[in-house]
Amino acid sequence: MPNSSSLGASFVLVDDGRQDTASPSVAPEKVTEVEAKDGSPTLLTHPSNNPSYIPGSIPSYAHDWSRNGTGGLRTHGRHFIDAYGRVCNLRGVNLSGSSKSPADHDHENFPGDHKFVTFVGRPFPLEEAPEHFARLRRWGLTFIRFLVTWEAVEHEGPGIYDREYLDYLRSLLSLLPNYGISAFVSLHQDVWSRYSGGSGAPAWTLEAVGFDLRAIEEVGAAWLLGMRGRGHVEAERGIWPCGYQKLSAATMATCFWAGATYAPKLLVKDRHGKEVSIQEYLQSAFLDMWELVARSVGDLEGVLGFEMMNEPHRGYIQVPSLHAFDYNTDLHLSHVPSAFQSFQLGAGHPTLVSTWTRSFPMPTKKTSTTLLNTSKCKAWRPDGPTNGHCLWELHHVWGWDNVKDQPVVLQENYFSKNPVTGRKVDWYTDFYYPLLNQWAERVRMVTSPDKLIFVEPVPNEFCPTSLAEHQPANMVFAPHWYDLNALFAKAYGDFTVNVQGLSRGMFPPKAFYWGHKGARENYTLQIRNIVEKAYDALGERPVLLGECGVPMDMNKGEAFETGDFKWQARMMDALITALEQSLI
Repeated sequence: MPNSSSLGASFVLVDDGRQDTASPSVAPEKVTEVEAKDGSPTLLTHPSNNPSYIPGSIPSYAHDWSRNGTGGLRTHGRHFIDAYGRVCNLRGVNLSGSSKSPADHDHENFPGDHKFVTFVGRPFPLEEAPEHFARLRRWGLTFIRFLVTWEAVEHEGPGIYDREYLDYLRSLLSLLPNYGISAFVSLHQDVWSRYSGGSGAPAWTLEAVGFDLRAIEEVGAAWLLGMRGRGHVEAERGIWPCGYQKLSAATMATCFWAGATYAPKLLVKDRHGKEVSIQEYLQSAFLDMWELVARSVGDLEGVLGFEMMNEPHRGYIQVPSLHAFDYNTDLHLSHVPSAFQSFQLGAGHPTLVSTWTRSFPMPTKKTSTTLLNTSKCKAWRPDGPTNGHCLWELHHVWGWDNVKDQPVVLQENYFSKNPVTGRKVDWYTDFYYPLLNQWAERVRMVTSPDKLIFVEPVPNEFCPTSLAEHQPANMVFAPHWYDLNALFAKAYGDFTVNVQGLSRGMFPPKAFYWGHKGARENYTLQIRNIVEKAYDALGERPVLLGECGVPMDMNKGEAFETGDFKWQARMMDALITALEQSLI
């Protein structure tokens, strides 16, 4: 058998013994174009349609998504098709979670010298790529959601780009056609940045808003134990998503999407010395970075398209109350300060906040209160653009009553309407779509009008009906789905829960399913809901599930000790069944 990293080996399970064949199938220039009719794409006639065709005379492989094997993939209606008009059901993986942190991430000294890190070698060293790509090919996983982060490209400072990483990226993605693999490049973020407890944006973005990176954790503005290599014991497990509601990530998302609306007093100098809103500053840097990524890899055959941002979040935008987050949609675990309490903590005021622990049948319950920031530390740098003051206090969202010596909310509905006009805002139409379309136009301008644009909503939300009239050209709707109960509990067995239904007011007993058959029905219902809501909103437009998966360390990591992965296999079977039932 050929070496596992060779092209021949990558076809060994599907080539009917023709291991030495270098080309996976007929090249498109050897076939004939068929004139398009009724607005349909121009197609190629397959050699098998020729009367002189001899079966078996042309090598054919079950899994080859390269241009040489398909003539190129494109969308038509709700389907992906190749140049012959064949419907292509894309199957693949995310590559990969390791790309969220740099190759030299230092758990012990985080945040360390955040300017000088490297993501070269993420997701794996270039010399190991043939082995990984050949393995994916043999498994039939020939479509990749390839993850990059803003920090990987622009960690040192605004306008200072890591050319070595971009060269690595290009070299890696240029190998894809050799293995019949195609990909789209997705800019990943969770909880805004590593420096606010997730991944994505570089540290200088938080500093631009005025945050003190050394104080964020102390004041409860972020949960950073995961960045320090912790978060695996029961008391710390699964807390990181709560960071979306904490001061640093929520403020950053608000400033990024709508800083000109909600933080108009926050003006910073751009690279040209011009004073601009924080929104313009962050978005301009974001678009410039994206243009460079697109220029670096957009001409490669294996790169079919791009995704602007993984799992976007609103921040404080449309938060109905400063006194509490929505239990049904926002994870409540460990310390859960409200927006108002976060403002107080960040301004240096010790504050009592609610503490939540795991429970059943509801996932968590409030069990106590905890006094945070007893050191009276401030999240805001005195030498920053807010001069050490809370950004939201500067905008009179809240203030300090000197008579009563206590904090007070001044504008309870500040983030649910436009502060100037009083008009109710919608995050999608007012803030998300304008940037999405500006980004899509810029990416296609420096690559090709044919590039696919992958778009996802806020996690766990159905496709907004408003997307239909704001969608970019060549759009693919790419939401995510997980069994949130299994993910939260890191457990799977004979009982599953329809969290999608519970979060929308379903009577709890109706959300419970028993047995493997029940798990299949549960998953199928939830994923079908996502797909059908998308078709209802968008019409004939492709839907691709950008993320789903199985927690391999479920059930206290038992399978790692016994070697018996039966529960992981059963969960995967239920998940794949749901995908196939929904025809995605």
